[in-house]
Amino acid sequence: MPSAEIITIGTELLLGEIVDTNAQFLARRLREAGIDVYRIITVGDNAKRIAEAIQQSMERNEIIITTGGLGPTVDDPTREAVAQAMNVQLEFHPELWAQIEARFTNLGRTITENNRRQAFIPAGAIGIENPVGTAPIFIVEYQARMIIALPGVPGEMSYLMDRAVIPFLQKHFDLHGVIQTRILHTIGVGESQIDTLIGDLEQMSNPTVGLAAHSGQVDVRIAVKAGSEQAAAKLIYPIEKTLRERLGKWIYGADADTLEEAALKSIIEHTWTLTVCEAGLHGHVVRHLASIEGPYIAGQVLTEPLSMNELLKLTDAYRQSNHADVGLGVSLMRSAQAHEVSLVLITPHHTQQHSRQYSGPNDYASKWAYNYSLDLLRRIPDDPKS
Repeated sequence: MPSAEIITIGTELLLGEIVDTNAQFLARRLREAGIDVYRIITVGDNAKRIAEAIQQSMERNEIIITTGGLGPTVDDPTREAVAQAMNVQLEFHPELWAQIEARFTNLGRTITENNRRQAFIPAGAIGIENPVGTAPIFIVEYQARMIIALPGVPGEMSYLMDRAVIPFLQKHFDLHGVIQTRILHTIGVGESQIDTLIGDLEQMSNPTVGLAAHSGQVDVRIAVKAGSEQAAAKLIYPIEKTLRERLGKWIYGADADTLEEAALKSIIEHTWTLTVCEAGLHGHVVRHLASIEGPYIAGQVLTEPLSMNELLKLTDAYRQSNHADVGLGVSLMRSAQAHEVSLVLITPHHTQQHSRQYSGPNDYASKWAYNYSLDLLRRIPDDPKS
C-alpha cells in the first residue's frame, strides 16, 4: 500500500485562530482507501517553507496532499511553492481560466484580475475543475511521487477529495485494500493498568492495538489492513473479543458510542428521572447533562464545594423536591496537591457514596469529575439487592 503525508497550509492555523478539521477528514478518507498516513504537517503562508516541507515529504512517501493556499491573493502561495519544490515554472491554463470565469458568471459575481492567478499551475500538472469553488486543484506526478493540491475551504476540500482525488488514487495505485479501525472506550481504569493487561496485544503488527488517554478515559484502538471490509472485520473480531474479556465492565462502548449514552441507559430503561446537584465545578455537570435529550429534569449548582454528608443531604432533598427517582451529587474540592471528588448516587433501590483523588492539570478537573459521575450512573445495578 502507498503511504501519504498531509500538509495543511495557513498562518491562521499556526496562530491557533482556527481548528484544523481538514487534516482529520483527509486522514480518515485516506485510511478508508487503504493508504497509510505517516505524518501531518502544518506550514504557514510562506512559499519557501511550503516547498521545503513538500520536498521532505517526497523523500518519505508516494503521496503528498496539501490543503489551503490556492486563493487569488498574494498570501495564497501553494501554487508557487509546489512549482519551487519541483523546480518548474507556473503555466497559464486557458481552460481553467474559462472555468473560473464561468463560475463567477453563474454566481452573479464580478471577476477581478487577481483571480487569474488561480489559472496558473506548475508545468506538467494536471488541472482539475472545482465545481463548488473558484480555485481549481491540480495533481503533479514526479519521480514516482504525487503531489495533490486541494483548497482549504472545508466544503470544497471534502467535495473534491471524495469525487476527484480518491477515484484518481484508486485507479493510479490500483487500490483494493482497506484500513479499518475499531475503537473501544473505557473509563474507571488507567492507561498503565490497561497496558499491563493487554501489552502482548500491543506488540502485534496486523491488527495493531494502541491506547489513547483522555480525562478519566482511555480509548483502545484496533487497526487492521485487509483486502476488503469483510476480511478486516474477521481480523478485528477475535482481538475485540479478547479485549472485552480482559477489560470487562471498564468498556462502556465502541466507536461513536458516548459516555452520556452509556450513563443514561439504565435510567431510561427503568423510566426513571434524574436530578443533579453539583458544587465547585462551575456548572460543568449540570450544563452538559442539560444539553442531552433524556431523563434529566433539574439541576442545582453551588459555587463552594461540600463535604460528603452535606452533599448527600442536598442531593436527596433536591431529588425529593423535584419528585425524581435518581439523584446524582458531585462536589470538587480543589487543592494545590490533589483535588478530591465526592460522588453521591441515590436510586429507588440504594445509595452510594464515593470519594476519588485527582492530581492532573487543574483545567481538566471538572471534566474528570464529570466523567466519573457518569461512570457511577452507568454502573447502577439492575438487581436492587446487588
